[in-house]
Amino acid sequence: MPQSVSIGIVGDRNPEYPTHIGTEEAFRHVGNRLEIELRSSWVPTSTLSSGAERKLGNFHGLLIAPGSPYQSTEGALNAIRWARETNVPLLGTCGGFQHMIVEYARNVLGVTDADHAEEHPDAAHLYVTRLSCSLVGKTERVTVLPGSRAFQVYGQGESQERFYCNFGLNPARRSEIEKAGLHTSGLDQNGEVRIMELPRHRFFFGTLFVPQMSSTPAHPHPLVLSLVNMAAL
Repeated sequence: MPQSVSIGIVGDRNPEYPTHIGTEEAFRHVGNRLEIELRSSWVPTSTLSSGAERKLGNFHGLLIAPGSPYQSTEGALNAIRWARETNVPLLGTCGGFQHMIVEYARNVLGVTDADHAEEHPDAAHLYVTRLSCSLVGKTERVTVLPGSRAFQVYGQGESQERFYCNFGLNPARRSEIEKAGLHTSGLDQNGEVRIMELPRHRFFFGTLFVPQMSSTPAHPHPLVLSLVNMAAL
């Protein structure tokens, strides 16, 4: 493993957001656990509206942070696309996961006007819609599906995870997203999608929950730990 690993946190940092402070702390937990110099730097979405490949090229991996709507939706989507197309390890959480779905719909399914209901609730092709019940501040059980890469990461079939979201994958779009290669690998107790992954990618995971908030110094969250491990290869 190299002595230094650099992770870009794509998002618009706000010190009043517990999930943003928790993200920084989660990377400190991982760096201490792996005994490496782990550098995590915030990359504002507004800086990625153009030239994302040049601005992100020095990072070994990306985390698309919670906190949408972002200052620049296009900036967040550009970062996700760059990581997906260049096989750079990526973890998207909460709003990051939601925008991974939009990016995939636009650039893989070819639905160029695929959209997010938080920003454009009346859009014709909504791939992210309001949840039937808000999950802000809730902790719920997530079932990790056997045979998935997420199951390999967790090493077990369920986990208690913390949520901070009001939006998720539009259930009416789930089948077409899965058929196009973005697989469901985690569900809630009602069978709603909570984790998705791209199996052919080196590391490409989206979670509706925020794993950073369950990380501790003694037990870094396995998804964050795995992101860094893959980025270090």
